[in-house]
Amino acid sequence: MGFSDVQVTDRAIYAVFHGRSFKDIVRDARNGINHPDSGQFIYVFSLAGKPLKRYVLDHYICGISVDEQRGVIYATDVNEDEPILEYSIKTI
Repeated sequence: MGFSDVQVTDRAIYAVFHGRSFKDIVRDARNGINHPDSGQFIYVFSLAGKPLKRYVLDHYICGISVDEQRGVIYATDVNEDEPILEYSIKTI
């Protein structure tokens, strides 16, 4: 699947990306391979849509909330018992 959540701030656009095409997900499901229902990447774009950065995460996430003033991205991982994660924008 493509992007599952998009957050727009005053400075950038942040988007959760699954990294798999729907066609690949269906093919794998038919072969008994199941993927997490979330993405492991956050893409950052300028407000004009120019790609700026790609973060590879240690969890598969569904939703995000971005606090650029604090330098934090809050994310939800529905595959975990404690689903709220916090990432420093500078270190992820």
